Amino acid sequence: MEKPSVEMPAVAAFLIKEFGECAALGQLAEGEESRAFEFQANDNPYVLRISRSAGGFHKDAFAYCAFSGPALPIPEIVRIGNFDEDLSYCVSRKAAGITLQDLPEDDLPTIVEPVAHVLDVIASTDVRSLGGFGRFGPDGVGHFPTWHAYLMAIADARQYDWLALQSHELRAAAPPLLEKFVQWADHCPEICGLVHGDFGSNNVLAHAGRVTGVIDWSEALIGDPLYDMANIFFWRPWLRCMEHQALFLEQRAPVLERSLQLRAYQLRIGLEQLFQSAMNGAQEDALWALARCKAIAGRAVSDG
Repeated sequence: MEKPSVEMPAVAAFLIKEFGECAALGQLAEGEESRAFEFQANDNPYVLRISRSAGGFHKDAFAYCAFSGPALPIPEIVRIGNFDEDLSYCVSRKAAGITLQDLPEDDLPTIVEPVAHVLDVIASTDVRSLGGFGRFGPDGVGHFPTWHAYLMAIADARQYDWLALQSHELRAAAPPLLEKFVQWADHCPEICGLVHGDFGSNNVLAHAGRVTGVIDWSEALIGDPLYDMANIFFWRPWLRCMEHQALFLEQRAPVLERSLQLRAYQLRIGLEQLFQSAMNGAQEDALWALARCKAIAGRAVSDG
């Protein structure tokens, strides 16, 4: 989904209309689908996000109500509504700190243990009462009957039309990677746990050596919490914060990185990234994801 184009004067006028004032307005680092701004109103700091869909915002609101606590800080959602006829907005309270992606590399070794603890908290969250598996909606109900069904959806042509990819290289490379994933997926257990779905980098905030916020729950899942660790391992060559976290997790559990289950999830994440990037016309990102998928699949073969 393409990010909307929104001019700063329009944002300021909108916030003044909604809150009566707008101070210290500034642009923030953004995700793939939303524009993000910081501002102050009534002496309180807030974050405004603007997107073409409100679905992810409502999932954030659900996550705050259902999962937030001292050990899992999720910013409160203050308002969700229409920015204009085509766009939705969400205002949340601004947590202290900056993203892991923006932390100086010298500070990363001090935050890896607190981040791992938050991962443990997410993994231990009881979601058995929610129902379903895979990505859940704003009501907290997963869209698939089993975790395995969600995993296997990536190989279902009705949901992922790999033949529609314009790049011959990507179309030719996908089938053997999908075949490898299907083989591995049979070894993944049925687990009903909470999964953030895009944990790390720009979705975790830190300040003074502690995690101050876990944001953007739009990709949240019900399934195996190891999926969040797999996300860190998949993206480790891309971001230094992910590499530091992966190294810490390897040291804490040395057998983890060689786990077939972890590699299966990495390949699933990579195939999803490859497909979405290609469909959105982000060819360089798709080729990077392809190379990463090949590395994961090839290493597994060579390691036996």
